[in-house]
Amino acid sequence: MSRLTDLLTAYQEFIALPWTMDAAPEQRVIFGIYEPVDELKMRAEIDSFELATKEANHQWAAVDIEKTFSAWLSKMKYKEKYFQRPEVLPTVMERYAAFLIDHIKSEGGDALNNDNAVVAIYGTGSLFGLLRVKQMIDLLASAVAGRLLIFFPGSYENNNFRLLNGYDGWNYLAIVLNK
Repeated sequence: MSRLTDLLTAYQEFIALPWTMDAAPEQRVIFGIYEPVDELKMRAEIDSFELATKEANHQWAAVDIEKTFSAWLSKMKYKEKYFQRPEVLPTVMERYAAFLIDHIKSEGGDALNNDNAVVAIYGTGSLFGLLRVKQMIDLLASAVAGRLLIFFPGSYENNNFRLLNGYDGWNYLAIVLNK
């Protein structure tokens, strides 16, 4: 079995379990962790996760965030200045975070307010060096009534998440699916 098949199997088993409706937002987050080299394969398998979700009688909404940074930056009045002085870009990352959350809310639609829905976020590797995935989750988790599934290219060891197996990770109170 491939690593992604194992992840899909773990997801199928988990999503079929009854949901606790009084879980805190941080406890409704699910991380689907896979090797960064499997990103394209993961994208090809998104429909399988949707099917597993629907077979478990839950609604599904998937949001790709891969191109949000370029979409945001292209709308910036002073974008040319940021290319000339990229060291000042971190000073406006809160604006990008707000744009990202608005994008997810817009694309997620009604599923965000449905306590029987899974809102899946993929393309999270594109946040590397810009925002921490934890920042996105902290801003988004309470806006999702059901479950928030984060497809995460990286690793999880000793309660520590590392995006793209890169910089020091963080600890989070989420369900972790990785086999």
